[in-house]
Amino acid sequence: MTKARAKRSKLRRYVIVLLVVLCAVLIVNEIFGQHGIVALRRQKRDMKSLEQRIQQLQRDNVQLEMQINALKSDPKTIEKRAREQLHMARPNERIYVLPEKDPKAEPSAGPPNNSAKP
Repeated sequence: MTKARAKRSKLRRYVIVLLVVLCAVLIVNEIFGQHGIVALRRQKRDMKSLEQRIQQLQRDNVQLEMQINALKSDPKTIEKRAREQLHMARPNERIYVLPEKDPKAEPSAGPPNNSAKP
């Protein structure tokens, strides 16, 4: 009977070890698995970021709608755009458009070099 009892005791230990390992695997999977706690936190962070982006786009959309309505109905806004973008002028008015300076095309800001020999 001692052998049977020792065999049962040994079997019981294996079962306990197996259950502990199984629980450990399940806990690790629950934390780090594809649908675990870490993934859930990442999804919540992404969702919050997307919600903020949606709110910003909605604010931009409202602002653009106001600009559209102003361009359709407000004569001052229409005139301002025509003057700025199309360089339009009122009668007897002159517009001077200066070329934009290209910082890459200009030499250094020092005085011109007049040391060339004739």
